[in-house]
Amino acid sequence: MTEPIETSQEPIPAQGAGLSAASVGSTLRALREARGMSLSEVSARLKFSVRQLDALEQERWDDLPQGVSLRGLVKNYARFLQADADALLDTLERQVGASAASPSAAVNRVVNRYQETDMPLHDEPSGRPWGWLVIILVVLLIAVFYAIERAWIPESWLMFDWLKSIQK
Repeated sequence: MTEPIETSQEPIPAQGAGLSAASVGSTLRALREARGMSLSEVSARLKFSVRQLDALEQERWDDLPQGVSLRGLVKNYARFLQADADALLDTLERQVGASAASPSAAVNRVVNRYQETDMPLHDEPSGRPWGWLVIILVVLLIAVFYAIERAWIPESWLMFDWLKSIQK
């Protein structure tokens, strides 16, 4: 019952003479087809949509996320196919460009979309935290005096005579 599950599939090397000339999408497609798997089977296992996997295999970079998300998609796909993920990531950076596959470029594109007048970067601090603190303290004081008045607090705990006079 605790025996490891054996798979009949041997790892397919992704690194070799063919990888340097091949692109990421065609390499992943060839590896998937060598495993005899469909896009829907891979999609069910990796939890990526068939549309994303198809866009990756056909190298439609505009239909895919950029930066870390793209690298994660390629890395997970490569690991699933038991391929060399690092070699595929290197090929991805050469093919797409280091700027599109790096997280800093994606952040720069988003930041450059907005001008300073469009959206403030920092919210001005407001005085509301003090207001909430005052409300909380008032509620606590009311609760303490109510507990004293109902004699829920022992008289021995009350240090001041004026507190003892509140208690019934």
